Amino acid sequence: MAFPDLTADIRAKAPALRGTLEANYPLGEKSWFKAGGVAQLLFSPADTADLALFFRAIGPDFPVLIIGAGSNLLVRDGGVPGAVVQVGKAFAEVRVEDGCRIRAGAAAPDVKVARAAMEAGIAGLTFLRGIPGSIGGAVRMNGGAYGGSISDVFVSLTGVTRAGELVELGREDMKFSYRHSGAPEDIVFTEVLFQGQPGDPEQLAAIMAEITEKRAATQPINAKTGGSTFKNPPGHNAWQLIEAAGCRGMRRGDAEMSDLHCNFMINVGNATAADLEDLGEEVRRRVKEHSGVELQWEIRRIGVR
Repeated sequence: MAFPDLTADIRAKAPALRGTLEANYPLGEKSWFKAGGVAQLLFSPADTADLALFFRAIGPDFPVLIIGAGSNLLVRDGGVPGAVVQVGKAFAEVRVEDGCRIRAGAAAPDVKVARAAMEAGIAGLTFLRGIPGSIGGAVRMNGGAYGGSISDVFVSLTGVTRAGELVELGREDMKFSYRHSGAPEDIVFTEVLFQGQPGDPEQLAAIMAEITEKRAATQPINAKTGGSTFKNPPGHNAWQLIEAAGCRGMRRGDAEMSDLHCNFMINVGNATAADLEDLGEEVRRRVKEHSGVELQWEIRRIGVR
């Protein structure tokens, strides 16, 4: 599906834009599933000021979706109308600050932040080694793994509103809960400040190595996957519910619930986004029928079916 090309209109309204602006971009290729349709517009800002300028140019009513590394993203086959903003390499810097603090751009890979903290002897952030994707997405969903979560180390963040205004959010503004933050959806995160504690680099390196080994042994990390498909319901592990319902290894076309970790959905060939989403919905149906528990998607699904 192709959408009307609006790039010329936006460039005319904001000739000073420095980022890349592309029409009908194959957004499925940005997803780790490697499936799905196009974005009507894909904008990758050059910096914070460029992002603010873009928002002022398109106005507050123009539909916008924000993406990062695409690690937990399923782009539906009908594509995404409006603008998709990818916070990319311009927002990937990581800096160590006094007081065991780390300041990271929203596009910084989670593992890069974990490694910077380890090398600086800052404990508390090794869990990020176990989360695929980038910091902005991890903060938005209060990502966690291996005994730690974003809410444990979060101090503050800076961002840009749809009105093109710079804002700062503190811990209370985030309203963290399990795999969720209550931060306003219209704010694009640009930089995050974390607080750790003094630690020994060698011990931290050993912890990260152990996490790496565990992930390789228990998760299909080299497959086309979006990580954990469903959130763990209160009092349950999603994978145990999925297995008990007989869904380990279940397939829909080239979409499969992994044999290695059945809460990981993978594209084993040329699965469409519909194949993947339909498989997930069938798993949800069977789990509900078997256990009475209704699984909630952790994968972010965007666009038109």
